[in-house]
Amino acid sequence: MTDRASREVHTLRSAAVDAARSAGVAKSPQTEHPAYRLAFQDLDFLLREDLRPVRLQLELLKPELMLAEAGIASTLVVYGSARIPAPEAAAALVAAARTPAERAVAERLAAKSRYYDEARRLAFLASSRPCGADGRRDFVVCSGGGPSIMEAANRGAADAGAPSIGLNVVLPHEQQPNPYVTPALSFQFHYFAVRKMHFLMRARAVAVFPGGYGTLDELFELLTLVQTGKMQPVPLVLFGRDYWSRIINFPALAEEGVIDPKDLDLLHMVETADEAWAHICATARAEAAATV
Repeated sequence: MTDRASREVHTLRSAAVDAARSAGVAKSPQTEHPAYRLAFQDLDFLLREDLRPVRLQLELLKPELMLAEAGIASTLVVYGSARIPAPEAAAALVAAARTPAERAVAERLAAKSRYYDEARRLAFLASSRPCGADGRRDFVVCSGGGPSIMEAANRGAADAGAPSIGLNVVLPHEQQPNPYVTPALSFQFHYFAVRKMHFLMRARAVAVFPGGYGTLDELFELLTLVQTGKMQPVPLVLFGRDYWSRIINFPALAEEGVIDPKDLDLLHMVETADEAWAHICATARAEAAATV
């Protein structure tokens, strides 16, 4: 029983009790009809188009309650490609290429395999922090729960013997949670928007590794929220100066006048986990000193 549950006393019979009693009701044309099902046990009803607002609320509420009950005070969010191989798989990826074009792509992905190790180490560093005096955890690793960079992040937390979070989403192609996500902190979402909220609601730092549309989407969502004051600034580290400089000309945005030059200060380029963790810790110390 959670602390919250143990403090609360209700005089009304619980929904769980009535659900159990309903299951044992005598069969009749009335009780067998879908109309007789308890509304919260009626999947056909819950999946109706009209119930989208309720489903959105449930997806927001379920992980929020479970993360709070698990003592998760803040998170280190890790974004990155699902296609970058682990170092031990890089050679096989190149060998499987069938054409020169495929080989060129495979070689570029294989060259990024070092970021798997950096994501793993960063997660290990963050997860090695002790719990607070109240038993709550800060900088708990939170990934999308999938393969590649996401797997590396959850794996690094497992290396430290610490829990980590996976926020999986239902996709047209199957994507199982990677085996390093803590089972009790492995969540599945239908709504991308609600999943995005959970990535950032507890974020105390964000690390972004090379990635595609999904990674860019999350990166620019975060930058926009901070730029517009919808979210407090957090340390945001981008791994791979060459990669980010090649695919996005951030200074050009300021030169064109479409962002303010100070908006460039919202992100910090790094190459290694140690460099990233030093920046995150320095920012945390500065914030702590500012509140004294």
